[in-house]
Amino acid sequence: MDRIHRLGQHRPIRITRLIIENSIESRIVQLQEKKQALVDSTVGKDSKALDKLTVEDLRFLFVM
Repeated sequence: MDRIHRLGQHRPIRITRLIIENSIESRIVQLQEKKQALVDSTVGKDSKALDKLTVEDLRFLFVM
């Protein structure tokens, strides 16, 4: 949760995520984790690998 902030906030913030099983939220979290794993396994930390992907490659990877 990198968007949680307030101007002038200096104290630590604790975030609690409540997600109900088999809900839209849980499916979104699963999809985010799946996409992160896909990027980590294909591109990793090499940003030059992104330049090698074509539009067709991206469509293949992200179209369900």
